[in-house]
Amino acid sequence: MTRPEDDADKARRLGQPIARFMARWRGWIRKYPWLDLIYRIIITVLGALISIVGLILVPLPGPGWLVVFIGLTVLGSEYHWARRILGWLRRTLARFWERWNAWRANRAAKKRAAAAGAEGTGPATSPSER
Repeated sequence: MTRPEDDADKARRLGQPIARFMARWRGWIRKYPWLDLIYRIIITVLGALISIVGLILVPLPGPGWLVVFIGLTVLGSEYHWARRILGWLRRTLARFWERWNAWRANRAAKKRAAAAGAEGTGPATSPSER
């Protein structure tokens, strides 16, 4: 089983060429103010639309939160506030899954203990019959 830190390092290494390409791309776009404005408008509208669709999908069956994360990632490519919200959501989701897995493990352990206790207290092994 791989550690989450290893996965994060691998993702960082895989994302480096993409990050370099995007930095060059944004540098070229920023040379032209009118193009920069159009680019930011497109990113804002696209990211907001994806996030809103994701929020609509949250109560429905399907990948609602995944779509919200994708929309915030698009917005985070241009806006610091979106990167901060995305980071907060990731941390909150990680804490939720840790608690959920601990709760499930605790519940399974209690069920195993109850099943083991029920097997040991059957009619043939009761203290009065010994």
